[in-house]
Amino acid sequence: MDVLDDIYNALVADDFIREQAMGRIKFFEYPATGDVTGPYIVIDEISPPIAIEYGSNKEIAYEQITQIDVWSTDRKLTRNLANAIRDTLRNKNVTQSAIGPSDYDKGVFRDARRYTHIFYKE
Repeated sequence: MDVLDDIYNALVADDFIREQAMGRIKFFEYPATGDVTGPYIVIDEISPPIAIEYGSNKEIAYEQITQIDVWSTDRKLTRNLANAIRDTLRNKNVTQSAIGPSDYDKGVFRDARRYTHIFYKE
């Protein structure tokens, strides 16, 4: 199972998120402040999958934490996109586990949130 691909696919399936950021949803690629011409979403792995459940001495369930940053030049759009991401992932049983930094730098707003994804071995 690839959690990052699952998250990406869930995001691009949402009409609002796709309309606002398609082509600017990236893995690990943070934009330079001057390069934010439209909303930018960055999916970043915080930890690799870690075993959390065992059966018959074998790993059967894993947990992975990711951080998703939203960058844009519009404060309200940044927050609305971050909330849409939270709601979309909640429907996929991915829960928000922490709020990361929210920044403002040279006309760009950033909303970062961490999510926990629990999945079972196939």
